[in-house]
Amino acid sequence: MEHGHDMPGMGGMAPPSPMSMTGPMQHHDMMMMHMTFFWGRSAEILFSGWPGSSDERPYMYFVALLFVFVLSIVVEWLSHCRLIKPGSNHVAAGLVQTLLHALRVGLAYMVMLAIMSFNGGVFLVAVAGHALGFLFFGSRVFKRTQNPAKTSDLPPASC
Repeated sequence: MEHGHDMPGMGGMAPPSPMSMTGPMQHHDMMMMHMTFFWGRSAEILFSGWPGSSDERPYMYFVALLFVFVLSIVVEWLSHCRLIKPGSNHVAAGLVQTLLHALRVGLAYMVMLAIMSFNGGVFLVAVAGHALGFLFFGSRVFKRTQNPAKTSDLPPASC
């Protein structure tokens, strides 16, 4: 083998050098992708280039944190809400229940993907949003009845 040109599984071809790559990897101002938790306002959360550089728009990091926080609260609300009236048409109720489930799963995945930015602030606001959402909508603190027969239209979320 000469300088990795005949690497096993590479079909006799060397991997492309970073300088010959095209696409997002060719930009030198690209943000580093973290694989461990880090602290800081320069993070990329959910969308490419969002919230952007903390030097250009420092407030956008806090907007992103607020977005993840609210998203987490909404996931908890969907997990514990009662929107389907008892005695509703079974087909219509089943369709609404399915749509609510799909919305809850989609939003929960968005929170998960935001956490995968590995930014410590994003992680903390996601957990805080879930905790506050559960306190308001899932715990007994604000429940008027003591009968926990059915507290939600949706089954418990499972990972």
